[in-house]
Amino acid sequence: MQIPLPLTFSALADPTRLAIVARLTTGEATVNELAAPFRMSQPAVSRHIRVLEDAGIILRRVDGTRRPCRLAPEALAPAEAWLGQMRRALEANYARLDTLLDELDDTQGKDTP
Repeated sequence: MQIPLPLTFSALADPTRLAIVARLTTGEATVNELAAPFRMSQPAVSRHIRVLEDAGIILRRVDGTRRPCRLAPEALAPAEAWLGQMRRALEANYARLDTLLDELDDTQGKDTP
């Protein structure tokens, strides 16, 4: 099941959740480990983790009494593909604009004595 892009971007829009994802790039972590750098309660961090989990960005596994979190493999691939598509479209637009500006410069350069 592919998670819709708006849900992915919404989950990543919060600075706390973005920091949690950044931390998980270094490896698995428990909720308490993820909560340590923040000035908020563990339940508040758990709610952020739940949003990331619902968006398919992170996974949790049971390890005895612990529930370590990790990044979901390829979770951000659809967002990365969409951003790449937008980047290519913008580059094409800028290339057309550059061409137009060059043509205008050439045309005005010929009119100048």
